[in-house]
Amino acid sequence: MAIKFGRPLERACRLPVEGDAPSDHRLDLAIRPRRNRRAEWARRLVREHVLTTDDLIWPLFVVDGANVRAPIASMPDVERLSVDQAVGAAERAAKFAIPCLALFPNTDADKRDDSGSEALNAENLVCQAIRAIKKEVPDIGILCDVALDPYTSHGHDGLVRDGVILNDVTVAVLVRQALVQAEAGCDIIAPSDMMDGRVGAIREGLDAAGFGDVQIMAYAAKYASAFYGPFRDAVGSSATLIGDKRTYQMDPANTDEALREVELDIAEGADMIMVKPGMPYLDILHRVKETFGMPTFAYQVSGEYAMIMAAAGNGWLEGDKAMTESLIAFKRAGADGVLTYFAMRIAEKLKKGGV
Repeated sequence: MAIKFGRPLERACRLPVEGDAPSDHRLDLAIRPRRNRRAEWARRLVREHVLTTDDLIWPLFVVDGANVRAPIASMPDVERLSVDQAVGAAERAAKFAIPCLALFPNTDADKRDDSGSEALNAENLVCQAIRAIKKEVPDIGILCDVALDPYTSHGHDGLVRDGVILNDVTVAVLVRQALVQAEAGCDIIAPSDMMDGRVGAIREGLDAAGFGDVQIMAYAAKYASAFYGPFRDAVGSSATLIGDKRTYQMDPANTDEALREVELDIAEGADMIMVKPGMPYLDILHRVKETFGMPTFAYQVSGEYAMIMAAAGNGWLEGDKAMTESLIAFKRAGADGVLTYFAMRIAEKLKKGGV
């Protein structure tokens, strides 16, 4: 009898009666899925999705100074690193076969202004970190966020006039920011600003400047989420943000809109696409991957990380198991890779064979 799920009802099953010994009762089942789960080697043999270090992008926060490792209160075990310490982190990442780092700056308040001009400074923190890391660890990939919020005094991703985020003039600035990062040695430009048309403009700008091999990973479906709070603490924009970002980041209630955004970014030249946040948007991740078949990434954002760490710290969850399960969920939903603050921790477990 052919079935898709479940078992045929026609199979005889004698119910136990009073006095039967447990060993006397055996169901008449031809199909027993537990046979494939009975031993670790068997579970490994039939496992559908596998997490490896090749799936990891490790976000790092860079801060001014030397030999600085500054804890972030809302993100346990995550630190802001001076450039020299970021180089050390890159060396460690390479040792554990993590293929790519994502760099985010914590810009001093006196370098922030309304126009985010520090983003165009070839000696800003991100550019310093790119050059230093590439000098010592040339084979590791570096992804750079393109948006103005770490550099603006108002905390928004674009230029503001009379309370309105300006799209087209912001895009022109983002192209210049991308070129500055590419010149420093960035491998992947990742526009996170959600301005219309920015992927196409950046692609055109990179190609015209001779950076045709620099990849673009578009934050294609980036939602106006409550899960970004700890990240804003880490880069210093939580204290500066005026208002919210709902006029350019996506409405959490929408799904079809995400597909339109992704389709536009692909048409404009994105090599890879991203869904952000991660776990609250696994349905979006799955639809995007199923629809377009593009290299697709998820960002397990700061709030997701902080929740797991807080629950584990209180003894409410087994931290390592929750971490692993969350990352496998991204793979199961269709992600080719994950930006995660757990990257080094999971890489260490993978090397020990503990996942």
